[in-house]
Amino acid sequence: MKRVYLIGQGGHSKVIKDIIEAQNVYKIAGYLDDKFSSLKEEHGSIFAPLSYVKELQSHDAFFIVSIGDNRVRKKIVERIALPVEKYAVAIHPSAVISPSAQIGHGTAIMAKAVLNASTIIEDHVIVNTASVIEHDSFIEKFSHVSPGAILTGNVTCREGVHIGAGSSVIPNIVIGQWSVVGAGASVIRDVEQEDTVVGVPAKSIKGRVGK
Repeated sequence: MKRVYLIGQGGHSKVIKDIIEAQNVYKIAGYLDDKFSSLKEEHGSIFAPLSYVKELQSHDAFFIVSIGDNRVRKKIVERIALPVEKYAVAIHPSAVISPSAQIGHGTAIMAKAVLNASTIIEDHVIVNTASVIEHDSFIEKFSHVSPGAILTGNVTCREGVHIGAGSSVIPNIVIGQWSVVGAGASVIRDVEQEDTVVGVPAKSIKGRVGK
């Protein structure tokens, strides 16, 4: 099997580990995280700081940034500057994916997620447990669709969007880059970039935090 190194060793990496083991395409060869001050090896896996990626990228190895925070995930991808083809795609076997769906490099599709016809998922996206992304939707890089969220047909999420758990988005909506849809929200109109919307129907709370 192909060797893969997980970048980040926190809670999200535990889920990625389970997906990779269930997928049976890659073998986890180790973890890269700056909480490790130097290289060490345990039970056949390496544990090393992020800078060690330079020693590994020339080998026949793949990587996946297993960090849930969208902005941090982007910063790490930019920092290590690997060719995009060096990133693995983690897809849980229970996910339901249309043959016409497209999935980018470094993306993780979790258990029981559904990607329907002509959906496009770009690089380094998280499609979390039991979420549904309906036909013709477009999810840009570094976004995260949380557990149980439903994006109905032709929804566009720009770069870095976070869709909260159990939320829903009606058809033909555009969510602006680096915006947040709160858990359980129901989005019925477009969301501006770098906004936060909550409630049913979802409304902006931009500028109201702390008041």
